[in-house]
Amino acid sequence: MNIDLSTLAPTQVYHLMTQTIIPRPIAWVLTDSGEQNYNLAPFSYFTAVSSQPPLLMFSVGKKPDGSPKDTARNALETGSMVIHIASADLAEQVTQSSATLQHGESEIPLTGVELEEIQGFHLPRVKACPIAFACRLYEVKEIGDTPQTLVFAQIESIYIDDAVVDENSERLKINAESVDPLARLGGSEYVTLAKTFSVARPK
Repeated sequence: MNIDLSTLAPTQVYHLMTQTIIPRPIAWVLTDSGEQNYNLAPFSYFTAVSSQPPLLMFSVGKKPDGSPKDTARNALETGSMVIHIASADLAEQVTQSSATLQHGESEIPLTGVELEEIQGFHLPRVKACPIAFACRLYEVKEIGDTPQTLVFAQIESIYIDDAVVDENSERLKINAESVDPLARLGGSEYVTLAKTFSVARPK
């Protein structure tokens, strides 16, 4: 089967891409809508971009009415965000936080998650997440016909739960199976780690 994307509608292209680019990590992003009224939303167009500077990127679409989503709006207005890696047992809360709400209406009461302070950073993190990146806004780019908002976030610090750190390793090593990260497939499907394995790289 060979599919010419020029023959498909944008919704069909999205449907096809999300089923073939798998699995995708999820950025669960907390921002401030004002006066500590926190917005929390998941994005699976998400990746690391560079390590010098340490940048992450996630892509934000529009609300059904065409207006900007709160995450992009808040990031532009405040210049900061916290990007979480959620574990599989948070799938229900991650899904609930994808609901379209009015600007300023927080997902925190909706999901019931507990927040905790990040040392040296003004935004909190989701306490149950094993990994959280405290970030400041680096750059925003609008791309495409809709357009999508590409948010580039520079990492200032990383919270890592001690329980997912491999203490037997000589250098800092995160135990991926302990993190049990939630990843996205197509439709309403998620996937978790079934197993991990190593293949030596050529010298």
